[in-house]
Amino acid sequence: MSDTVLVLNSGSSSIKFGLFDISAAEPVLLCKGLLDEHEARPRLVVKSPAGDDLFAARKEAPDADGGHLFADVLAFIEERFGAHSLRAVGHRIVHGGPDYSGPVVLTDDVTAKLAALTPLAPLHQPRCLAPVRALAAIRPALTQIACFDTAFHHGLAPSARRFAVPRHYEERGVRRYGFHGLSFEYVAGRLAAIAPELIAKRSVIAHLGNGASLCALHHGRSIDTTMGLTPLDGLVMGTRCGTIDPGVLLYLQQHEKMSAEQIQHLLYHESGLLGVSGISADMRTLLASGEAGAREAVELFTYRAAQQIAMMATALGGLDCLVFTGGIGEHAKEIRSAICERLGWLGVGIDAAANDAARERIGAGGSAIDVFVIPTDEEMIIARHCAALIRSPGAT
Repeated sequence: MSDTVLVLNSGSSSIKFGLFDISAAEPVLLCKGLLDEHEARPRLVVKSPAGDDLFAARKEAPDADGGHLFADVLAFIEERFGAHSLRAVGHRIVHGGPDYSGPVVLTDDVTAKLAALTPLAPLHQPRCLAPVRALAAIRPALTQIACFDTAFHHGLAPSARRFAVPRHYEERGVRRYGFHGLSFEYVAGRLAAIAPELIAKRSVIAHLGNGASLCALHHGRSIDTTMGLTPLDGLVMGTRCGTIDPGVLLYLQQHEKMSAEQIQHLLYHESGLLGVSGISADMRTLLASGEAGAREAVELFTYRAAQQIAMMATALGGLDCLVFTGGIGEHAKEIRSAICERLGWLGVGIDAAANDAARERIGAGGSAIDVFVIPTDEEMIIARHCAALIRSPGAT
């Protein structure tokens, strides 16, 4: 019987998951699925790696923590792959704070420390921890492992991680952490496999999706990134503002008389592509629209992305490689084209046919910068971390 790990990747109202065989050196995907709680009757779908339907369930009404859906997932795994094969559940946890630089077994104490970080990621942290608690109630003996989006950036130099505020705030944890680290780690590994000659060179990975950020990469390490203390900073996102003048927040508080809660809701849920366009947070909808607001939102998105790629190039002392990943980065050829056009002065050029086909290499023949499209796989990197932790001496 093979050892398996269940990986949960929690989003705002759905959870992607994958079951991996970890018996070999590299995890192998056995099945994948979605726990979708968008609707009044939550839905569970399980598919084979090829996309064939294996199992589906729908509930009449949601319960407090979605535990019924997790029970269904565990029951399916036991029936299909054996009752004793599941070694652990791995979770994507958005914020690890200053203390966690790698995967860790989730004890009650660790979970409480992670919950205390909720003010740093109010949209994400509670959602990531809800499945941990639900599974602990269903299967208290089942090992659960946290893998952090902040861990890949843990070694940022002081100049890259520090805010220019009084030092005692930094001592309390007010610093730049960065996010999307699991995605950047996977893509960095794939880039090294595809083009080993680029490992020692200067690369920027653009994870573009509903959440979006950049990572300056050198020798496989994060040198700088666009998100900071929270996942609000940096690029324009689906409903998040990205970089903003702090004076805007003071204005909203002092002159618009908005509360901290109202400002938080505005910045996380009403800004970004949705706020600028007044139409949608979905890039596909905006690209298909003829409305001026949609065009202006797309233009701002590509302008800020190109601007901050150049900023990452400054952190690296130059640019040799640009990689697109994430939902928009992988699928929106118009966005890749617009960003690269703005970076033409840096020597970035793309092959139009290769870009239209979303090939792995889309750089033009005369481009001074290598340009790639590399699909990310956060579930795979979590499975790898879980397997390594399980195999380590003294593992739970």
